[in-house]
This record gives sequence, structure tokens and C-alpha cells, in this order.
Amino acid sequence: MRFLPVSALFLAASCLLSAADPAVIYLWPNGAPGSEGKTAEESMRVTPQGEHVVATVHRPSITAYLPSKETATGAAVVIAPGGGHSELWMDHEGYNLAKWLSDHGVAGFVLKYRLARQKESTYTIEDTSLADTQRAVKVIKSRAAEFGVDPGRIGVMGFSAGGELAALAGSHVSEGKPDSTDAAERFDSKVGFFALIYPAIPKDMPLSRDMPPAFLACGENDRQNISQGLPELYVAMKKAGAQAELHVYTKVGHGFGVRPTTKGPVGQWPQRFLEWLDSRAMLKP
Repeated sequence: MRFLPVSALFLAASCLLSAADPAVIYLWPNGAPGSEGKTAEESMRVTPQGEHVVATVHRPSITAYLPSKETATGAAVVIAPGGGHSELWMDHEGYNLAKWLSDHGVAGFVLKYRLARQKESTYTIEDTSLADTQRAVKVIKSRAAEFGVDPGRIGVMGFSAGGELAALAGSHVSEGKPDSTDAAERFDSKVGFFALIYPAIPKDMPLSRDMPPAFLACGENDRQNISQGLPELYVAMKKAGAQAELHVYTKVGHGFGVRPTTKGPVGQWPQRFLEWLDSRAMLKP
């Protein structure tokens, strides 16, 4: 299967949303549990490099980048940007990848989750932020026909702090409640695969042969807990009988994501990810 180079994404970067703005879908339209009474507006700053960085999230959401009906494969990825659980780097760890995936037939859903380490936050990673991630999967499953995705081929990918959420979502399932009046809660949060890109790795992550297959990637010059921790996680997964593929990129540090300036093999990691999905029969129309 042939894929366009990642650099093609940026030929018209300034017109990223020119055709139509992607839909923003609130995970709990009537308010998220645990955010009652929190009315502060979401904040955003723009870095000197033009990156959009979001904080103060009280209304978790997903932004949907859907492929055309002609190119849709039925696969979908919930994308959790990083930012140390105190902010969210939305472009190189979110929107850029989602747009590229949608151009290659995979629905991308960029997650804005509540931030457990923002100053004075009352949220937690294992409860609130994970619940947002699991809820995103449930919402997509509940609207799978509308989005043109296969409920069994929905995965989750996370970068850095978002990688911690992806790891937790891949190893912990929130069961569905068939009698719930909330349509999304009738579905479980089990994913078909998960991808960890230079992730924070949860302690005591449960591993088994029954867990979803994983795609793992980092740079060799990243922090030791990632550059050594991710290969160690790969070995532990294999020992547990789980399925995983690992990429460690030479002379690469933290935060490469999907950027127009990224050169060399690491710039092609999204293609490796799609090839991995294809090898696992996840890209069948």
C-alpha cells in the first residue's frame, strides 16, 4: 500500500481548514461529570513558532477529521496531545496528524481532555483524564455509522503526557451499560489498537496477551525514562504475549510529532504507523 509523504500535508498548511472546519463534538453535551460549577473559559496561547497551546479545559471534546467516503477505510484514531497534563499542544501532536490521517482514509479525532496538573486543578489523570479518553471512544462507537468507522477498528494514540492516557486506555476498559439512557454509555471503551509516541509510561501498567496490539515510537535521545522505558515496555509486552512494534529513531529527542520541519526517517513515522495498521488488516474499506 502506497502512502503520500508526510511533507505533502504542509503544501497548503495555511489552508488547513480551507475546505470545511472539522466538527467539534463535546463528549458530555450537558456538562462533564466532575466539572460541575467550573465556568472558566478555555484558554489558548500561540507560540512564536505558531503552535496553538490550549489549557483550562472543562468541556472535554473531540475534533473530527473525517476522510471522504471514497477513501475511508473504516479505521479511526483518537489522538491525545501532550503537554505535561498542564496544557495541550494541539498542532504537531493533534491537528496535523489528524488531517494527514484523514487524507489517507483514517478518521482522526483530536481529544481535548481535562488537565490534572494545571495549577489549582481538581482533576486526576487516572480518573478524570482517562475518563475523557474512554468517553471519546464510546462516543465514536455510538456514532460509528455516522462517522463511517468500524467500532472494532477504533484506536487511541497519545504523545508524551497524552501517551500516558493512551496506555491507560489500551490497558483499562470502561464497560458499557446496555440500559443507560446515555447512548454513548451503552458502549464499552475497548480499543482495537493503541499507539504510544514518546509517552509517559504508567506505573504498574497491566500487560497480557489479550490486550490490544501496540505501536511504539520514540527518539534515542529522549529522556531516559522514555528512550529506555519504551523498549523495556516493548520487551515486557512481548513476554506477556502481547503484540507490539517498536521504532527508536537515531539522534532524535522528545516532541517530534508531525511538523513541516522534521527531516529524515523520523519524519516518516506516520507512514510506518499506517503500514502497521495495514499489516494488521485495519485498513480494509
